[in-house]
Amino acid sequence: MKVYLDNNATTIVDPHVFSEMEPFFVQKYGNPNSLHAYASETHRPLKTAMEKIYAGLNASREDSVVVTSGATESNNWVLQRIYFDYILTGRKNHIIVSEVEHPSVLATAKFIESLGCKVTYLPINQDGLIEAHTVSAFITPKTALVSIMWANNETGAIFPIEEIAQLCQEKGVLFHTDAVQAIGKFPIDLKSVPVDYLTFSAHKFHGPKGVGGLFMRKGKELQPMLHGGSQMGGLRSGTLNVAGIVGMGKAMELASDALDFEMHDIKELRDSFEDELLTIKDTFVVTPRAKRTPNTILISFRGIEGEAMLWDLNKAGIGASTGSACASESLESNPVMEAIGAEADLAHTAIRFSLSRFTTKEEIDYAIVVVKKAVERLRGISSSYAYTNVCS
Repeated sequence: MKVYLDNNATTIVDPHVFSEMEPFFVQKYGNPNSLHAYASETHRPLKTAMEKIYAGLNASREDSVVVTSGATESNNWVLQRIYFDYILTGRKNHIIVSEVEHPSVLATAKFIESLGCKVTYLPINQDGLIEAHTVSAFITPKTALVSIMWANNETGAIFPIEEIAQLCQEKGVLFHTDAVQAIGKFPIDLKSVPVDYLTFSAHKFHGPKGVGGLFMRKGKELQPMLHGGSQMGGLRSGTLNVAGIVGMGKAMELASDALDFEMHDIKELRDSFEDELLTIKDTFVVTPRAKRTPNTILISFRGIEGEAMLWDLNKAGIGASTGSACASESLESNPVMEAIGAEADLAHTAIRFSLSRFTTKEEIDYAIVVVKKAVERLRGISSSYAYTNVCS
């Protein structure tokens, strides 16, 4: 059996999304910015797709949602533009990010830090959570931007974005959230949560890869990072990825329709999986379930290297990960495990299992058997686990 449990890295394209996209590769291929009948075939589908995206975010049409190549581009756009417009000009000199942001935020923060920007990397608590009062404590009159992800890609921890956005608004500080792991997991309401900028990627909610977006609150629009055309209202140049946008719109619509299923049925399946994993001796899960996205488990098996576990799982047809796919070639310890102060022998053992609405009970039952066998085998040849047991 093949079981895919790495949905926080990417998701299968929903067959309904693929069907919606298919005509725009060969049949309706006109450039929507041209002035002929071939182009007009794409205008209405693009408009409909954008309407679905606005609806999925519950965003006002007065605000801007700009299609990008994905959240990495969008995150770079926000942080780099803040540097150019606020830091480089001397208006401000400081931004705040959490220490567990996605690499596309952390790497960009370090880049602008190398150019002279002051960057505060907020700590998480022992449950892997950001606390709003911690954010408030680090804001200064020179703070230009706070950037905190809505849900963590490794633990599934849901951060108090509404509270953080509100305090940033009160203090006159711009606020950005990377919502890649939030969309499709729980409702997003940008009419009530006062974020200034929000980024997302379609491939995290069963849409195509290579397309995503940046939400910008009215009056907070950023200057373009890409120049050369009038697309997206002049905010982002480049010929529009019609098939990708149509697919993202359909994926957003389906994700919104499936929220109840995600929050209840998938959570129930995730919880039953986690319950079985926790029957294994010397295991540790990060972040309480009530404060986690309904599909995610980050679990450590004492005495087992994460890469060794992935090897056994992969041989049995199971796809999982040791953390962010954007850092998967690194064999360093899990940064979230380090951030919560986990012991060194646990920080290298974290495995992330992430489900989707396509995950079945039969697949989870199979995964339980495989994981238990892998733990038994790997601990049987682990000198570090044997040493731990002797010492205890």
